Parts: sequence; structure tokens; C-alpha cells
Amino acid sequence: MQTVTFTQGQIHVLNMASHIKTEKTLDMLKEQLSKFYAAIVDAEMDELWDSGKWNEQKLKDWRGKHLRTPYK
Repeated sequence: MQTVTFTQGQIHVLNMASHIKTEKTLDMLKEQLSKFYAAIVDAEMDELWDSGKWNEQKLKDWRGKHLRTPYK
């Protein structure tokens, strides 16, 4: 049997999730988590843009490229 070790963050989220009693509450939590992660991505993209690692030319270069992994 394999032992699973949770991080402090995972334990906190699990404890909070124990209070979810309705589908509406779950939907509200999902919305907040989406906003949280979107804010992180926005901040990281702003950092890349400000540092010059990402720019308008890279956007143009990537436009129309197929970068997904082909599945067989």
C-alpha cells in the first residue's frame, strides 16, 4: 500500500471543501478558484512581457501554429 502525503495547502483546501453542502456552493468555489488561477497566469504573462521574453512578434509567430500533441 502506498502512503499519500498532503501538503499544507492541500489539507487546507480539503478542510474547506468539507463545508461544501450544495451544488451552488461548489460552483461558487470553482468560480473563485478559476479567478485565482487566472490572476496568477495574468501576473506571470505581465512579467514575461515586461522582461521582453514575450512580445508582439512571438504572438505573431505562434499564430496559426498547431502545437498540440498528436494522439494515436
